[in-house]
Amino acid sequence: MNKAQLVESFKNIGITQGMELEVHSSLSSFGHVEGGAETVIEALMECVGTQGSIFMPALRLSPPMELTEQDKQMGITVKIKVLGEDAPRTDMGIIADTFRQRSDVITGKGVIRTSGWGRNAKKAAEGGLDYVIHNGGMGLLLGVDIYKLTAMHYMEDILPAEISSVFAPTEQVNKLYPPDEWFMEAGEPPVKPWYTIQEIALQKGIIKTGYIGKCRYMFFNILDVVSIYRDMLKTDPYGLYGLEKPSAD
Repeated sequence: MNKAQLVESFKNIGITQGMELEVHSSLSSFGHVEGGAETVIEALMECVGTQGSIFMPALRLSPPMELTEQDKQMGITVKIKVLGEDAPRTDMGIIADTFRQRSDVITGKGVIRTSGWGRNAKKAAEGGLDYVIHNGGMGLLLGVDIYKLTAMHYMEDILPAEISSVFAPTEQVNKLYPPDEWFMEAGEPPVKPWYTIQEIALQKGIIKTGYIGKCRYMFFNILDVVSIYRDMLKTDPYGLYGLEKPSAD
């Protein structure tokens, strides 16, 4: 695909001038794109214009690393390295990594960062995705699914501690892999809860989906989707995660 084809496709799915847009992406999902990641970024920028904004993840995290036999024996299920401030490549994908390194993009501080461009770029550094979630922002997933939608985590302040503890690494794991250097999980729920949210949103028609070339996209109002998650965390969090609710005793 080339830039003109991408611009036409993005406009056809509903991306307009002045839009606030959260983007998560996989460049390889398109097949070949002339000019690579920069072409996708420039096409998105042309569609939203300088009166709009684009937000992309800039988390300083490596792709999940292979587990050793010792890791498995300790119950570790996810092992990710915390990267340096200027690491050129992360697990966010080459489009997000290229976006972050542009001179016209503003990026926040810390490990869990967001990069922003356009009218409200500074909001990325000030509050991550909070602005785009609560100001009519739209989500665009390009070749990835809801498990890349960082905005979902912004609903988890009400996640019961009993559920959070399912993923929590043990003291033994933290000694071997210090939390300031590693992101570790030592457990997983029986079901993938975010896929339940994705399926509900698709069934309700909240998520628009289709293809841009070979790339499957999902396009939606962010708050509409993450609110489904928040509502279920309020009403039946244990059922959502496939867990038994602790007894009151």
